[in-house]
Amino acid sequence: MWDEIIKIIQNAFSSIALTSDDLFNLIFSLTVAIVIGIIISQTYRITHHGVNFESTFMTSLVMLAPIVAIVMFFIQGNLVLSLGLVGSISIIRFRTPIKDTRDMVYLFWAIAIGLGAGTYHWGIVIISSIIVVILVAVLYFIKYGRSQSNDYILVLNGPAVFQQDQISKTIKNHTIDAKMRSQSRNQNGWEVVYELQLSDNKALVDDLMIALNEIESINNISLLAPQLALPA
Repeated sequence: MWDEIIKIIQNAFSSIALTSDDLFNLIFSLTVAIVIGIIISQTYRITHHGVNFESTFMTSLVMLAPIVAIVMFFIQGNLVLSLGLVGSISIIRFRTPIKDTRDMVYLFWAIAIGLGAGTYHWGIVIISSIIVVILVAVLYFIKYGRSQSNDYILVLNGPAVFQQDQISKTIKNHTIDAKMRSQSRNQNGWEVVYELQLSDNKALVDDLMIALNEIESINNISLLAPQLALPA
């Protein structure tokens, strides 16, 4: 019985058609993919802040590049196998939604690295990764695309008479721009919602809250940041 098991194992290893060059290419491709994947994940960690940041996503970025490289190593020069792999992968359903478009960019970056490493384009993978890292760093440090003001939602309510003129004047004096989004009144009181643009100066935000708190008709004040990913 043991002789048969040993013979099966020997036959299995003898069927591995890997030359020394193939073995070197495989190991080196996986090494490049893993190293670049770590660089991608660290770039994500440094430049990505907010409530949507997930440490597990960093692990996914590191693993994705070498896995794609392995897939490319399997399907090289084999059209039938590539079609079979595409068909099998198509049944996988990704149920985790992408909450931030930057996450999708990092995923595509890791996939591209895996494709390049799996097809032995190591020079292109390394040079292009350096360029992309520099680009991400420059965009991060110059705060490209970030608004110069902060958007907020202001919710006010109270049981007394709604003093619209006084409230509107107070808000206008402490904000860059303000728009009333909704207003409701009933027998128990009133509630109004404003969309505000405030400067980065925290003292001005505090002044707004103090000024609104001095209005007797206001009972509760809520200032909310509607951004999904809050700035660092």
